[in-house]
Amino acid sequence: MIRAFFPGSFDPIHYGHIDIASRASRLFDEVVIGVYNKPMKNMLFTPEERIAMAKRTFEEEPKIVVQGYNKLTVDFAREINAKVIVRGLRVFSDFEYEFRMALANHRLAQDIEVVALITNEEHTFLSSTTVREIASLGGNISTMVPSYVAEALNQKFAEMNDDRPNVHMTSLRD
Repeated sequence: MIRAFFPGSFDPIHYGHIDIASRASRLFDEVVIGVYNKPMKNMLFTPEERIAMAKRTFEEEPKIVVQGYNKLTVDFAREINAKVIVRGLRVFSDFEYEFRMALANHRLAQDIEVVALITNEEHTFLSSTTVREIASLGGNISTMVPSYVAEALNQKFAEMNDDRPNVHMTSLRD
């Protein structure tokens, strides 16, 4: 059995993530969606909220499971006996970032391969940062995320007072 690991912050999960995970599930026996719990960027949703949304997304997919993690990606991959780390590529700048990460991960864990899947054309513009920013301004995100994610985003932004500082939206990578 070949288990693949698809790590990310998933803040929030969107159709680009869903596409990569679904396609990976056709290539591997099992795909573990790893929701990273200690990212070095500001998160809108708590780890528990991000995990819950990801679990709901894949509840009908028997080959896809969701787990949270808070350690080095390669260490968690080893812990769950994953042989492959799956990553998605949207644009050329993603390649440079993912290439460097793959080399670093290979230095740490030569027994774990990195497989990059190129996103479908319709998702090339999609990032969690873009989704959060559009949602924060009241824009229509119905073609970017499942309805329950859109509802969670709308509720989260409605709960925030105008007195609170804005959620930091700049990110080099989701």
